[in-house]
Amino acid sequence: MKHSIFLIVFLPIIMGAQSNFEKAEDLFQEEKYEQAQTLFESLYSSNPSNLKTIEYLGDIAGQSKNWDKAIVYYKKLKELKPAEADYHYKYGGAMGMKAKESNKFKALGMIDAVKASFEKAISLNPKHIDARWALIELYIQLPGFVGGSESKAIKYSNELLQISTVDGYLSRGHIDEYFKRYEAAEKQYKKAVALTGSKTSYYKLASLYKNKMRDPEKAKSILESYNDKKNQGRLN
Repeated sequence: MKHSIFLIVFLPIIMGAQSNFEKAEDLFQEEKYEQAQTLFESLYSSNPSNLKTIEYLGDIAGQSKNWDKAIVYYKKLKELKPAEADYHYKYGGAMGMKAKESNKFKALGMIDAVKASFEKAISLNPKHIDARWALIELYIQLPGFVGGSESKAIKYSNELLQISTVDGYLSRGHIDEYFKRYEAAEKQYKKAVALTGSKTSYYKLASLYKNKMRDPEKAKSILESYNDKKNQGRLN
């Protein structure tokens, strides 16, 4: 009898919450972020410890480049579930974007926290690909006097090569491209193309030809090759 009363009283409430969450998810997937945010905030007010709701709110804040709000949500995720690598990665990413848009003095004070967040993600998940990409980007863009280091970027690229070969090739190509070693970058991107034939690999190579090596005909040829193979069903 008690179970029956519970179902009669609370099941409609539970089902309504599930329905609203699904609606909010659908709106998010449709990139209707403002509408999704309204629903997620309502869900958050009734259950402020729901991890997925908090994560979506952080992601929506990130989409609107409201880094302060994103940082608050991702920080709460870390506190609620400190062993989840992705939460540290997202927190570091939001901190990094805030630092990028801040004045130099403030940004310098945030760099250590950004690095630590990405490193924590890797320590929790040794196969975390995105955290390594983020550290590569950080180390190649930072000036040397505040911790920038091509050798450290290459270290993480080498780690990617062991975890995901294509990410290893693409990341090493990205490093070479950043430092204007275009022929070396070309070789790495070609390895990625040969390995998987992924859209990303083809587009990185085409972009290199068009924007850095000033060879639009090669870029066009690469993209045509990709489209032909895709139409023939020869790509994954």
